[in-house]
Amino acid sequence: MVPVSPDGEAVPRRRTKAPETRAAALMDAAERLFIAKGIATTSIDDIAAGAQVAKGTFYLYFPSKEAMLGALQQRFVDTFCTRLQDAMDKHRADKYRARLKAWVETGLETYLDNVALHDVVFHEYRPEDRRMRNDNAVITQLVGLLKQGDAAGIWEVEDATLTAVILFNALHGVADDAVAMGPAADPVADRRRRARALTRFFEQALRPDVDDGDD
Repeated sequence: MVPVSPDGEAVPRRRTKAPETRAAALMDAAERLFIAKGIATTSIDDIAAGAQVAKGTFYLYFPSKEAMLGALQQRFVDTFCTRLQDAMDKHRADKYRARLKAWVETGLETYLDNVALHDVVFHEYRPEDRRMRNDNAVITQLVGLLKQGDAAGIWEVEDATLTAVILFNALHGVADDAVAMGPAADPVADRRRRARALTRFFEQALRPDVDDGDD
């Protein structure tokens, strides 16, 4: 039966968001608020209001603000890895150097485009947390590429995991330097310059001894 108002007019039904939509709305609201206000000063009430849901809805998906932060970290990493993979997949599977170049360029671009979010959701990260090597999906992704290129004879890698850790930190360092230096006069040219330097460093570190036909 369609509900009616006291004057006899039909009352439109309130649309209920799907569970995955509500969870995404809560995470989107938390991102905006964490960036604007900081994590400590953002309450669960703020997040629920920002997502236009009842406070109780928050607890259907996240037991605490800390759990929400963990979910945001995972979403950031998943999105980062997806963009890297999509960029690499624009090149044939056997074009290892082209795929590596795509990984570098996209990694730098994605980091710089999302630096505010990165800094907020990873605010609790500390270098002394030695789990990075095992838990970092971006490093795991790079390890796979390094092993494939090594098996194909494109480069020589003695320890793919350790090499990936070193290269990942090089990418992170160059991106952090770009942020520290402030806006460049020509941001596009600056990113290209940094990407070229990183790609050159990666290739020299891997000592490629076979040209697979990529520029």
